Order: sequence, then C-alpha cells, then structure tokens
Amino acid sequence: MKSALVEQLNKEIYPQLKKDLGLDNDMTLPRIEKVTLNVGAGKALSDKSYIDHVSETIRRISGQNPVVTKARKSLATFKIREGMPIGVKATLRGERMYAFLEKLIKVSLPRIRDFRGISVKGFDRQGNYSIGIKEHLIFPEINADEVEKIHGLEVVITTTAKNKEEGYALLKLMGFPFNDELYKKQ
Repeated sequence: MKSALVEQLNKEIYPQLKKDLGLDNDMTLPRIEKVTLNVGAGKALSDKSYIDHVSETIRRISGQNPVVTKARKSLATFKIREGMPIGVKATLRGERMYAFLEKLIKVSLPRIRDFRGISVKGFDRQGNYSIGIKEHLIFPEINADEVEKIHGLEVVITTTAKNKEEGYALLKLMGFPFNDELYKKQ
C-alpha cells in the first residue's frame, strides 16, 4: 500500500519541482534518500533503564527496532568509557520513511505548542535538513499518560539535492511548514 505522499510526489511535486528548478532530466530531481531519528541518551550514565525507555519510544514512533549507539572513545570529562551506550537511532527508508514524513508534516509538527513554522536554518550545504524536537510527546503513538520521562529527538532528512535551495524547494513542495520570513532574511 503506497502512502498518499508517494502518489503526491509522483503526480504533483516532481513535475512542479522540475519546472521550478529548470531541470530537463527526471533523474536529476532532488529526492529523499533516508530519514534518521536520533536520541542522545546522556542520562543513561546515571539511569540504566533510560536507554530501554528511549528505545521503546523510537520503536513506537518509527515502526522499526532502533539501534543502540555506543561510545567509540573513552572521555574522562564526560565519564564515558568505550563501548558504553550513549544513544539510540533508527534509519527509515522506503515506505516507512514516507509514512513517517507524512505523519510528521500533517500530525506531529502542528501539535507543537505555539507552533509558528520550522526554521530554514536546519539545512546544510548539501540540502539535507535537521529538525530538533524538544518533546517526543508530539507523536500520536505516544500516550502522554504513560510517559515517565520526556526526552527530545533529532530528525535528519537526507536528500540527493545539490544545495540548500534545491533541498528547500523539495521539502516546501512536500508541505513542510517552514517559517518563510526567516528564509527571506538569509
């Protein structure tokens, strides 16, 4: 079952993007490669169950089992030893990725308190976009009554865009609610 976002991409967004960017070949259009959800779990040093809690949250949000990331080096200043669990991440591709993006755009982002749009400053030079979310409670899979510990997460959208203008054009046409006044000031 294809998500509505995939249908919209093929029928409306890619033809409009081709026209807006002045591209001749369909293969040169910017596309989304993957979406990565990441939580840095620094609290895991003092609370061992925190990693399990965060893993369950990411599993619910993404629909797949996350990977626990471990420290590559020992850092005495942060009391981290090599091999200690320091975070949780999940990489989404294909149908799960499009379903997650559709949920993020239409349901989760509008649930943020005092929401005025997302910043355009999250783009890097290659057109990839990062969003920092302060509370994981904005996702519909999370029941606020069952939550013991609130944590944030980072969503990284990796694209095939050549620059930030192409990445912005793609995500804007997909329906990302950017705060455009910030983009005009740059």
